[in-house]
Amino acid sequence: MQVTIDVSMYPFNSDFKPPIRDFISKINLHKDLKIKTFPTSTVVQGDYGQAMDAIRDTISICNDQSEKAVYVLKVIPDYEAL
Repeated sequence: MQVTIDVSMYPFNSDFKPPIRDFISKINLHKDLKIKTFPTSTVVQGDYGQAMDAIRDTISICNDQSEKAVYVLKVIPDYEAL
């Protein structure tokens, strides 16, 4: 199943830009997915399992690097936004 996932990251840090840039750079390492960043969110599109794994792994890595944040996901099955 194809999926489009809209991800927004809200770091707990007042200097919020570096953690967001770090998340974006890490999620973009997943070359098997279509990824596009907009001013308020990043859209990840591709196979459901691969997309969810990529987001889960990226959040886990960022969290391990002390980039504590809230993540808001919108998951849209069978929709190709990109």
